[in-house]
Amino acid sequence: MSLIPATIVTGFLGSGKTTLLKRVLTEAHGQKIAVIENEFGEENIDNDILVGDTEEQIIQMSNGCICCTIREDLRATLQLLAAKKRKGLLDFERVVIETTGLADPGPVAQTFFMDDEIAESYLLDAIVTLVDAKHAAGQLDDRLEAQRQVGFADQIFISKADLVDAASLDALQHRLRHMNPRAPQRVTHFGEVPIGEVFDLRGFNLNAKLDIDPDFLKDDAHEHHHHHDGEHCDHPSHGHDHDQGHHHHHDDDVKSFVFRSERAFDPVKLEDFLGAIVNIYGPRMLRYKGVLWMKGAERKVIFQGVHQLMGSDLGPAWSPGETRVSKMVFIGIDLPRDILLQGLEQCVL
Repeated sequence: MSLIPATIVTGFLGSGKTTLLKRVLTEAHGQKIAVIENEFGEENIDNDILVGDTEEQIIQMSNGCICCTIREDLRATLQLLAAKKRKGLLDFERVVIETTGLADPGPVAQTFFMDDEIAESYLLDAIVTLVDAKHAAGQLDDRLEAQRQVGFADQIFISKADLVDAASLDALQHRLRHMNPRAPQRVTHFGEVPIGEVFDLRGFNLNAKLDIDPDFLKDDAHEHHHHHDGEHCDHPSHGHDHDQGHHHHHDDDVKSFVFRSERAFDPVKLEDFLGAIVNIYGPRMLRYKGVLWMKGAERKVIFQGVHQLMGSDLGPAWSPGETRVSKMVFIGIDLPRDILLQGLEQCVL
């Protein structure tokens, strides 16, 4: 049996997760999807879609989708669904997991790598994060969970953009890009996200692509500007107006940075260094990925990780005439940028 792709949908309270999931469960999209809903969620999907009070954990929808509530832990629910699929009791092609609005998606993602039984049935495809344009600034200022959800994302959907002015939306997008330069952003209305943009994103594939928003690299000059309370700043929650076109770098806990080098890595040194870094800072490292040039290797080396879990693989061969360059992006909470950059610099030849 081929692996069942899984998508994690996350986002802060009121960001539009429920609207998106309702569409998945009721729209005629022709796909058979199992939605796992965390019943401690802020607004239970069941109440809107399911008629009557039911004790059932798994409910079949009219469009062939399945809605399933987590009664125990996620692992048990995933195992139950996979077992029912194997026995022919349930028919579905993919799984969508909704986290609660206050959840850190990290442990959910780790379930797919650390648990052998789950890894034998499922393949984690991507983490999709919804961000509410109207309330995001305050949420990102005040809640680390909201920042983590952005840091983990493979794709960011911005909802409620019609409720803010263009300058505020621009400032939000700029801020999100600094926190996570590898996740494409898309503005959506009322969770009306094309299903094709939610599934098969292959965010956890070890592939040779490292999409870093090109504007992020240009914006690097803004990175080192910090402000202290009392100094003038543009935090929307501090009630200032945004100057059109002026970007202020928020001192978010979740930050990202990119390392580039046109010299080859020494494989042994790099492995030792990354191993040590992950040992110390693993819990604070949300997502990291790289396409690397290793000494003596004719093929690119692709590596990526979530928290303490790190994996690497051989990618395609370097093309004749292609500039050999290593690119890495790290997204994490208060990561020691200087230590990481210096350490990586010492691993190149």
